[in-house]
Amino acid sequence: MRKVLFLSMAFIALLFVACNNDDDNNNVTPVDNELSGDISGVKTLDATIEYKLVGALNVVDGGTLNIPAGTVIKAEKGFNKYILVEMGGKINISGTSSNPVVMTSSATNPAAGDWGGLIINGKATVSGANGGGADQGSTEVNPAYSYGGNVPADNSGTIQYLILEYTGAKSSADVEHNGLTLNAVGSGTTIENIFVINGADDGIEFFGGSVNVTNLLVVNSDDDMFDVTQGWTGTLNNAYGIWEAGYTSGEKDPRGIESDGNLDGLTPADFNQSNFTMTNITIVNNSNGFEMHDAIKVRRGATATITNVLITGGDDFKDIIDLTDGKGDANVATTISYKLDAGITPSGNEVTQPTTGNATVATNATNTGANTSAFAWTGYFN
Repeated sequence: MRKVLFLSMAFIALLFVACNNDDDNNNVTPVDNELSGDISGVKTLDATIEYKLVGALNVVDGGTLNIPAGTVIKAEKGFNKYILVEMGGKINISGTSSNPVVMTSSATNPAAGDWGGLIINGKATVSGANGGGADQGSTEVNPAYSYGGNVPADNSGTIQYLILEYTGAKSSADVEHNGLTLNAVGSGTTIENIFVINGADDGIEFFGGSVNVTNLLVVNSDDDMFDVTQGWTGTLNNAYGIWEAGYTSGEKDPRGIESDGNLDGLTPADFNQSNFTMTNITIVNNSNGFEMHDAIKVRRGATATITNVLITGGDDFKDIIDLTDGKGDANVATTISYKLDAGITPSGNEVTQPTTGNATVATNATNTGANTSAFAWTGYFN
């Protein structure tokens, strides 16, 4: 009898230890390969397990989600299937060139817009009426989650070698997910080597913040390849956006680069409007018939420094560079150096300057655009 009692107590103790070794993460759905709910402690995924995203997964303030190289996460279809890192939370995606992390759709026949992608909320500055870091924004897909503050070097973690597929779930014309959404993300966050393919809405969108992104490949984004709004002040270095042959967009005005100084041009007197840098950029329209509205659109108070841009792929562009808008033109301090491949004749204008004053816009025949060798790990250019 004493032996049985001893074994029972030992089994109970073992269960207690096992429960407390689950990375301090009792709020996440307790199924080994299913993800949803809140991460409040430290959660480290296992690359040998194929995970299913069955609902919104939120990394809350103080929580950390670690995703090792080779991990695959497949999201069920739906607008509420996304990963969101809240202010004060961290995500560490540790993919490698030979073993990237993959976030994709679980659908048998996956398509753009199946799920919501990756959203990161930080404490860096956004444009607003107050200035001094007092302004905040509300996450487009769920206004309950705020972003923005006065911590330009805020650190939301590290993202390296990540593939995002079939993202961009849509609730309405004004509420959409992107592939990668960066809300007030600070410069202390590392984001490099990202591949976004077959996504609805934008490949990447910066809502304010000061984060820097390096080596970004966007293929067949339904709307804009690279989108900026609400006061982003970081850098995008070495980015390649392409529409493939036969591609068609469901949007009315898709662009290569779209940049606003303030959110949707609604508050033109804002402090801390977008003042960003993009370097080594290629924009390709190989759709063979579907017109891209603008290769580059800078408007609504934004100041852009865009250098070594190559625009290529055919003649299906309405405008090449447009610095005007009904809600405010680009800041005349904008500087753009671009090369337009021979044979491209836009149906509209090659360059439209601001209504008052001229920005510095010049062609440069030596421009080469993005260095595609940086994307060899994706297999796209092989």
